[in-house]
Amino acid sequence: MPLVNFRPAPGINKEVTDYTGQGKWTDGDMVRFFQGSAQKIKGWEKFIPTTLVGAARDQHAYVALDGTRYNAVGTDRKLYVIEEGIAYDITPLRRTQARTNPFTTNATTSVLVSDSGHGCVAGSFVTFDSFSTIDGLDMNKEFEVTSVVNTAAYIVTHTGTASGSTSGGGGTGNMKYQINPGPEFSLPAFGWGTDTYGASTWNTPRSTSNVTLEARQWSLDNFGQILIATALNGGAFEWDPDDGVTTRATAIANAPTASRLSLVSTPDRHIIFMGTEGTIGNTNTQDDLLLRFSSQEDRNTYQPTAENTAGSLRIADGSRIVAAERSRGQILVWTDTSLHALQFIGPPFTFGLRQLGQNCGIVGSHAGVDINGVSYWMSQDSFFLFDGSVKKLPCTVEQFIFNNINVTGAENAFAGHNGEFNEIMWFYPRTGSDQINAIVAYNYLEQTWWTGTLSRTTWTDREVYDNPVASEYLSTTTANNEVILGLTDGATQMFLHETGNDADGQAITAFVKSGVVQIAQGDEFAFVSKLIPDVEDQAGVLNAKLEFKNYPNNSTAVTKTTSFSDTTDFVSLRGRGREFTVNVVSNTAGTAWRLGTQRFDIQPDGRR
Repeated sequence: MPLVNFRPAPGINKEVTDYTGQGKWTDGDMVRFFQGSAQKIKGWEKFIPTTLVGAARDQHAYVALDGTRYNAVGTDRKLYVIEEGIAYDITPLRRTQARTNPFTTNATTSVLVSDSGHGCVAGSFVTFDSFSTIDGLDMNKEFEVTSVVNTAAYIVTHTGTASGSTSGGGGTGNMKYQINPGPEFSLPAFGWGTDTYGASTWNTPRSTSNVTLEARQWSLDNFGQILIATALNGGAFEWDPDDGVTTRATAIANAPTASRLSLVSTPDRHIIFMGTEGTIGNTNTQDDLLLRFSSQEDRNTYQPTAENTAGSLRIADGSRIVAAERSRGQILVWTDTSLHALQFIGPPFTFGLRQLGQNCGIVGSHAGVDINGVSYWMSQDSFFLFDGSVKKLPCTVEQFIFNNINVTGAENAFAGHNGEFNEIMWFYPRTGSDQINAIVAYNYLEQTWWTGTLSRTTWTDREVYDNPVASEYLSTTTANNEVILGLTDGATQMFLHETGNDADGQAITAFVKSGVVQIAQGDEFAFVSKLIPDVEDQAGVLNAKLEFKNYPNNSTAVTKTTSFSDTTDFVSLRGRGREFTVNVVSNTAGTAWRLGTQRFDIQPDGRR
């Protein structure tokens, strides 16, 4: 009997059963499809040796006028800029205050700090300088606020134990407060106004909510070489490389003080704030559907006059602006329910706004990406593209993704582009996890999908750097980039991707599993005696697990496991049944592979 070729169609299809999935791959992890073949993804290594405070929510790489490369990273707690491998904390200050004798010790590591109107929350960061030592404790350090006592006092934790108890000491010095951190992840809000009136009994805690506390997001861009950073529902800040990496970002003069996001339009160069204030400087007037733009080439003028091009527009469809991306000849703006185009039309109106689609909102502020004028995004229950018209993207893993997604945490979903492999990747949290812990990727040239457990909170493609740069949140690790006393767990590690074959020196477990290969029908059985492997670029050992069944729901399947290297001619199997599935696995360091067409020696084996 001739050898039987085995080469399933490229891409993962999770919308079918194993039996219906004949000729398809039905499951996989850390395996992409490129030029029609399944291959293990490449590895990664540390981009910088240190870890950053908090969970990264956006990053933006650019080149300054002198040729220096910068990568800005915004976390839920800090704002950083990475200059040639070293990360610097440029988190803006919200308050600087001189105080005399603010510290109270109690012979422990806890220190009470008195400062009326401090404005801190638990997890805020404050730096003290110019104070005297108190009870053996040097307080001229950066601290994380451990807890807030009241509006006039809070507690920090020192690494040392005070030698005594002193009420009101430390002499005269300065307190420098960074902008307060935001939520680490999105959570339902419970309390007054989170449900309809009369929905439950008075003074009873609610177990469900239709209101979400949004995680701290950043929108990062550059105006020339000046970094523009806007915190979700917070202020807008700028940082100039000419001021040096030890200088913190500062508030943009005259800009709105509460916006959902911002970006810089090109080539006309307006800074556009979205979901921003009706009255600049009054956070109570924030309108989630209002767009406000600066005068052209002027990042400090937002009040429109006859002599400038500043102005504002308002979107009518949706409840809030969620995301925006520069596209070909326009800026695409998503609300939670719709898509709009913002186009520069020149004076006197400056920008024009038109709606492109309804019922096609985006799930999060970084869940969309534009590739050469075609935009792709994740909505609350589907994937979409816009190439001149809004279209739902056919997806062979759609139910698997959206039936197993953390709906609230999906606001942190991040879309990245990997140009080397023509992929758009969405990193998202599965049910049961508040943090991103999964990936779904789409090859837009070959129109194939794959899924996996790669967890990255941000991604930027190879442009400024030779390889893509991504971030991973490590919830049980304390950041070590800077010395902060009382720092709690939660850190981000930055990685350089598509390099080597391993996960920063550790083995990557990768597998791809096929649907059924039917080898006999009716009462007939068949016998598989031999596998002839066909693998390109193989390094290390590759394992194959074949599961033989007589019926699709057979609970007494027989599993045959074998392995082969790049010098293996064939392997013996001795498996019998009407059908079998193939699971190709690698789990040792240094392995690499790209599957070609495998062949099986199959012989008739009689009846029952």
